[in-house]
Amino acid sequence: MKMGEKLKKLRKDFNLSQQQVAEKLSVSQDTISLWENDKSLPATEYLPQLADIFDVSVDYLLGRTKEP
Repeated sequence: MKMGEKLKKLRKDFNLSQQQVAEKLSVSQDTISLWENDKSLPATEYLPQLADIFDVSVDYLLGRTKEP
C-alpha cells in the first residue's frame, strides 16, 4: 500500500476530514489531498506529526513495517 493510501485510510479510520488534518499540521487541505493521491509526499518534518495524529510509527508510514 502506498503512503497516500495509508494516509487516506488512517484519516477515515479516525473520522477526520482533510481540513482537520491540514489544520493540525498547519498546511492547506490541498496539500493533504496531494499526499493522499500520491501526487506528492509529505516533507520529513511532517512524518512524526502524522504518526502522532494517527497513532502509528513513522516506519509504518514509510512502509518499513506492515502493521500500524
